[in-house]
Amino acid sequence: MPNVWVLGAYQSDFARNLSREGLGVDALTSELVTHTLDAAGVGPDAIEVIHVGNAFGQLFTGQGHLGALPATVEPGLWGVPSARHEAACASGGIAILAAMADLAAGHYDCALVLGVELERTVPGDEAARLLGAAAWVGHEAQGVPFVWPHTFATVAEEYAARYGLDEAHLREISRINLTAARANPKAQTRSWGLPEDLDDPTVNPVIDGRVRRYDCSQITDGGAGVVLVSDRWRQAHPEARVLARIDGWAHRTVGLPLAPKLERSREQPFVMPHLRQAITDAYGRARVEVGDLDGFEVHDCFTPSEYLIIDHLGLTPPGESWRAIESGAIARTGATPVNPGGGLIGGGHPVGATGVRMLGDAALQVSGQAGATQIEGAQRIGVVNIGGSTATVVTLVVGAAPA
Repeated sequence: MPNVWVLGAYQSDFARNLSREGLGVDALTSELVTHTLDAAGVGPDAIEVIHVGNAFGQLFTGQGHLGALPATVEPGLWGVPSARHEAACASGGIAILAAMADLAAGHYDCALVLGVELERTVPGDEAARLLGAAAWVGHEAQGVPFVWPHTFATVAEEYAARYGLDEAHLREISRINLTAARANPKAQTRSWGLPEDLDDPTVNPVIDGRVRRYDCSQITDGGAGVVLVSDRWRQAHPEARVLARIDGWAHRTVGLPLAPKLERSREQPFVMPHLRQAITDAYGRARVEVGDLDGFEVHDCFTPSEYLIIDHLGLTPPGESWRAIESGAIARTGATPVNPGGGLIGGGHPVGATGVRMLGDAALQVSGQAGATQIEGAQRIGVVNIGGSTATVVTLVVGAAPA
């Protein structure tokens, strides 16, 4: 595969409420364009193609056609080909893959990838209803007020039925990620207090099944951006310094509803075999095994989703994710840190931006520029971005750029 390089990365402050500031998706896009280009050290004239990840633009803001928004807010991008990509929470990951395909095919040599989402434009209950559009509307989770907590509570029940599940391990995932977020200057929960007893229902109430308040990612306004370049671009700009190289990638898609996913895997060791396949596909393209990676950015929209991903990564045998949690392996100072900046639970989850933010954070890790969230000596970071109940899976292996 031709090399694809990360030239620069930027993330907005996920703690902001843009509606309260009187700002819209145009202002956020302008911020992303300006600061992502600055981080990459290039001007608008260097960008040859743009890909925008956004899941719910019309539902939360009324604004569609977001592929045209970068040129709207930055005249220097006028005439640059651009498109929006939607795949629920994996929208950012799909935008990245589209840009990579453009570069690998030789169509273009410098791509701007943005992930943008405003979700705090409506009250929380309404936001939860709108986010349900990524499920199979009219066919699953009928009459359920909070579709996604219910969905991943069902995943937790599946683990409990197959392998056993101690809820203490879900609580520990939330504790690890919320604690990690305190060191992240752009995390949504960085100033939150964390209850001492997460089993106390008065401070950590049940939302659905085994999922409690602190097991959930947040409703978030925010965005992220990366500039990706080809080998040909690097050869033409030998003075430019890149952050990282994308060494491996994969993409798998299955049906929308959760129930058939679980039914199809009844006699198999992994709860989501297609998720496992997407992970091993990326390992294969990067020519690595799980032990070769120094950490992971994974999609902890809820603690059961991270619990699911841990064993699918190969950090433990199937059904034994608890081992990596109990041992402390997934903490930032552990053997294989997971979500050192707080992930989605601690960092925030502006849906269409999450996959782009993950790539940016991985690139900063392998370039030694992750600040207080740095994994010491990180050379390779895995990324797992999922949409819906794992209906869409995008995985990456991000490696340090050769000196």
